[in-house]
Amino acid sequence: MLQFWRSRSRHEKLLIVLFLCTLPFVRARIQPDGIGYYAYLRSPLINHDFSFATDWNYPPMEILRLCRTCPPETKQYWNHPANGLLIVRLNGTVYGNPITKTGHLPNFYTVGPAILWSPFVIGAHLAVVGADYLGAQIPADGHSWPYVTALTLATAVYGFLGLWFSFQLARKYLDERWAFWATIGIWFASSLPVYMYLEPSWSHAHSAFCVALFLWYWDRTRLSRSGKQWLVLGLLAGLMLDVYFPNSVFLLAPALECIQSYVRERGKPGMLGKQLKLHLLFAFSVVAGFLPMLISRQIVYGNPFTLGMYVRIPWNWSTPAFGPVLFSMEHGLFVWTPILLLAVLGLVALWPKEPWLAGVCALVAVAFYGLIAVCPWWDGTIAYGNRYFISLTPVFVLGLAAGFERFARFWSDPQAGARRIIPVIVLLIVWNFGLIYQWSTYLLPTPGVVTWDEMLYNQVRVVPGRALRDLVTKFPRGHLFHGAAERSQENQPGETP
Repeated sequence: MLQFWRSRSRHEKLLIVLFLCTLPFVRARIQPDGIGYYAYLRSPLINHDFSFATDWNYPPMEILRLCRTCPPETKQYWNHPANGLLIVRLNGTVYGNPITKTGHLPNFYTVGPAILWSPFVIGAHLAVVGADYLGAQIPADGHSWPYVTALTLATAVYGFLGLWFSFQLARKYLDERWAFWATIGIWFASSLPVYMYLEPSWSHAHSAFCVALFLWYWDRTRLSRSGKQWLVLGLLAGLMLDVYFPNSVFLLAPALECIQSYVRERGKPGMLGKQLKLHLLFAFSVVAGFLPMLISRQIVYGNPFTLGMYVRIPWNWSTPAFGPVLFSMEHGLFVWTPILLLAVLGLVALWPKEPWLAGVCALVAVAFYGLIAVCPWWDGTIAYGNRYFISLTPVFVLGLAAGFERFARFWSDPQAGARRIIPVIVLLIVWNFGLIYQWSTYLLPTPGVVTWDEMLYNQVRVVPGRALRDLVTKFPRGHLFHGAAERSQENQPGETP
């Protein structure tokens, strides 16, 4: 450990120290979508099955108290103790989610977060069992505080590792100073901190980690990749898909690489055959990495390829929300998190230095954007900002770092550029923290359209005083963002693509 610390650069050490300083802001909780993700770990660990009965109905019928705006027919359905959280309501329409043909409660969430949480939660379970043997009397039910704390800290660690690998990728091609500040900007001025610290049971911080690790490893090995490295890359891709289905667009990176190799080796049958074997190995390893998802679908639904609720709700194939995804006041990406606009524009600055990497990142970003535009939940429902784009964290860090480096070249003295760029980053972070506070304390309506007048008034006149007061009175008791828990519990399950 000491050797690792000594070998780190100054910026790497600062990132580690900063992460440790943010841990007191982590909120240990499991919210509706998180119940589905966590059930794939808790149910087999505690109940030794995939029934999910003590997951959906914990606390018993809590959803009836929380869902104050549901229509009577929805409440009547929920009132049956066998149903629990099996209803999805979207745009005023209620969609049933019946018991599966295998007799299981439906769970169409992904298993990736459970896989990533498992070392931490299993460790907590063993500690609880050991403590109870010594007389501690802590419930070994998967719901008590050691389990939730382990899950929460695991999410924070994975979120940080996602930033870490994004930073490592950016500093390979750009000045480390700008890679550092880009990482800081995306860390605190995007939607990531909400799902890294305040809503740790959702899958977005895990998604940022898996995508960053995949892109970092793909880039590290792409010039000369051995069979073993193709195997590892495929397993990482499978894990990436286990966490979040839309991450499939990142497979465009190795796909383009495969096409490029075929073009380069055309006319050389021996080399083409060798490349084909490596690419087939990659494909098989992707499937192997995705097997946990397929097996879980087979157990729960009786079909490894079923998508559950996703096929029941109409998608926007004929009317994609291309404009609203970016600019709507209802969680538009660039409206809520304007730093991401700078990050996207920064990819243009990356092109002259590394055209292949810039092109791949741009293509992946466009494909991801198109997928979200046709999604029925394109606005992220009750989310903070457009949470789906957290998967693009390494792309945003790379683009933002390239933009900073290009902008700094207007001054011969690098310090002069830093004196202009850093205040902008700080301003965007302050703006983001203000919006997070508004969102978590009901100052902003959600779901629904937010007006500029309301948002600006709260940022200038309301947030500074109230946030300071809450910091003094509530933070020592761990309730600074007290509204986030209630707000998230009002969500109806199934609103995550």
